[in-house]
Amino acid sequence: MSKIGLIILLLFVSKVEAQTSALAVSDSLYAVGEYDKAIAALKEISPKSEKIHLKLAKNYAANRETEEALFQYKKVLENNQNRVLTAVSYGELFMKAGQLKRADSVFRALARQYPKNARFQYRLGLIKEKQKDSTAIHHFMFTIALNERHQGALYKVAKNKLQNRLYTMAEHFSKMGLEVNPKNPSLLSILAQTYSSLKLYKEAIPHYEKLIQLGQESVFIYTKLGFAYYREGNYKDAIKMYKNALQIEDRSSDTHYTLGKLYALTGDLDKSETHFLMAILIKNQSVDAEYLSLALTYKMQEKHKEALKYFNKALAENPENERALYERAVAADNYYKDDKAAINYYQDYFNKYENIGNAGMLSRAKNRISDLKKKMHLAEK
Repeated sequence: MSKIGLIILLLFVSKVEAQTSALAVSDSLYAVGEYDKAIAALKEISPKSEKIHLKLAKNYAANRETEEALFQYKKVLENNQNRVLTAVSYGELFMKAGQLKRADSVFRALARQYPKNARFQYRLGLIKEKQKDSTAIHHFMFTIALNERHQGALYKVAKNKLQNRLYTMAEHFSKMGLEVNPKNPSLLSILAQTYSSLKLYKEAIPHYEKLIQLGQESVFIYTKLGFAYYREGNYKDAIKMYKNALQIEDRSSDTHYTLGKLYALTGDLDKSETHFLMAILIKNQSVDAEYLSLALTYKMQEKHKEALKYFNKALAENPENERALYERAVAADNYYKDDKAAINYYQDYFNKYENIGNAGMLSRAKNRISDLKKKMHLAEK
């Protein structure tokens, strides 16, 4: 080999080693969540192979730089349309970004190319579901026709049948999925709810119990199981389930009310009275503070329309909430272009609290009324 050939070979080997080292560094950085640094390392590599572009896409996606990630995927697919997994990642990123039409286009192309692939039909169903398109169920059914073991599609179809009160079909598709995976909590829940809807509480109970054994503890599951026990005359276990529900959410008027009835049935009238009183107390409690807090959150986000809506809700709950009345005027001031409307809101607050209200809020309201009136007067000249 000539000296020139040897030099070229050594330079090539050196370049390959440098790229390999840069890739190893970027992989390590990705593994610890240092996506910016991983991207910087990958961008230094030149020329960029498909592998580099895919690693860039992966890092950009993890770093929530969606458009950059999509650009890298597109670059790869423009040069090699046969990269199916890359196309899948491309389509799924469109879905995640809410670009549903473009996601639909990607998965439709894949479904045409691979008509027997259940995964692509399922993705099309998910896209249609996000678009509130009723044809989603057809894609889920098609998925099952291609793969009758597909857990996601079986759940979607079983849930749809339950919602539409087609209980026999809901039971059928739930059982199909559970034959493959008896511990699928989603399908267990659909089957249990189906039996509850049919008032077949004895059949529903084992499935609710299994959900709890699998760690699926929630107010919904506990109250559903509690009600099934209650209808089967098992008041002791029913009480236990409703008490478990209260451990998760203790401000439920309905749960306290049901416990009141159950304790009455067992003859424990003191506890029955306690829970009935709690149910009444919770139901009668005003939630103006919660509405006010939510409205103030919207105010900080400068979502003035939403803020105005929830200040009104707070006042509907408690017309004597001074802060809500003042803040409603501020929200109206920011939302409405009509200065006269804003003045009216401030005036409502000022008139009600002029002699008894918060001095700071009253002063701000008075000054703002004055400023708005001057503004209107100047506009008329």
